[in-house]
Amino acid sequence: MCNHHRNPLHCIMPPYMTDKLNDLLGVPEKEQDNDNFFRNKRSALAAMPRPKNQEVFRIAAKVSKTRLYREVYDAHQGPRTIGGLVWKEGQQSVPDDADVKNVIEGAGNVWSFYKRLFKRNSIDNKGMAIIQTVRFREMPLKPFFNAFWDGEQMFYGTGMPQYTNSFTSDLDIIAHELTHGIIDHECAFAYENQSGALNESFADVFGILVKQWTNKTAARDSDWLIGSNILKGKNALRSMAAPGTAYKSDPVYGNDPQPAHMKQFVQLPNTEAGDNGGVHYNSGIPNHAFYIAAVEMGGNAWETIGPVWYAAMTDQKAVKKNTDFAKLAAVTIKKSATLFGKGSLVEKAVARGWKDTGVI
Repeated sequence: MCNHHRNPLHCIMPPYMTDKLNDLLGVPEKEQDNDNFFRNKRSALAAMPRPKNQEVFRIAAKVSKTRLYREVYDAHQGPRTIGGLVWKEGQQSVPDDADVKNVIEGAGNVWSFYKRLFKRNSIDNKGMAIIQTVRFREMPLKPFFNAFWDGEQMFYGTGMPQYTNSFTSDLDIIAHELTHGIIDHECAFAYENQSGALNESFADVFGILVKQWTNKTAARDSDWLIGSNILKGKNALRSMAAPGTAYKSDPVYGNDPQPAHMKQFVQLPNTEAGDNGGVHYNSGIPNHAFYIAAVEMGGNAWETIGPVWYAAMTDQKAVKKNTDFAKLAAVTIKKSATLFGKGSLVEKAVARGWKDTGVI
């Protein structure tokens, strides 16, 4: 059986970047993103049963189970888990607010992508309402440099203009975080070591696929960058085409530490300080395997390699919570043969992706 517990650690900006930002800003260690306050707060959110006594979830429970339903709340730069309602599905007027517009449109694109391509009915496949909170800040005097899915809703920080744009600025970030919810409702990868890296990688894969599908960008024309609008300048959070090159010699972040091949696999302890065994580092390897397969095939990745990854993600018998890279490689090769035929170009492309990254 797969573990469907919500994981409280899913953030788009990895700790090896937020730690450097916090150090630069002189944020006390006890108040940094990876400190006890932040982890305990989100762990408590993850452990809590759905708070049906709160109005937001009473409303969500009444909506149709067969159509898109979204609500947007504003935390007003505070640590509130339920802020003020600023927009809900069916409301004709949309506030003249970039963050609100971004998340309304972004969540709609994510919902439509999964519905039209895979007949999936929202995050839980049962019509779950998509609840989003903008301008979230964990500490009153500290900027929030992240976006995360807490198991029930989305939270977005605004960052700090000198270093980042708002975390609602990238469609692939919105899609990445909402995909964490889908992963949780399917055969959730344990958030540690290689399975945790796969958890992050699947979120990146479908983040980039939603962006490509929405913009009608073919695999060979895509930039394959995650979070290209967040950082200042030409930098991005991650590169699927060339892990380790999303940023170079950056005055804040230094060099992108992601590996692209198993020869560079990062060995870290399975602790918070060790990024749970390097989940944000080593996700670069399966990310790159997907990129190689998609570019090898050409055309639209959401029509070829994407369905293979979706079939793997939703097969709870084949993909277990502790699945590692090699096992996932075997499953995706088998899924590609099932979907497109034994010896098909898709099967060969998937196999090449895993071979060229040293996984098989």
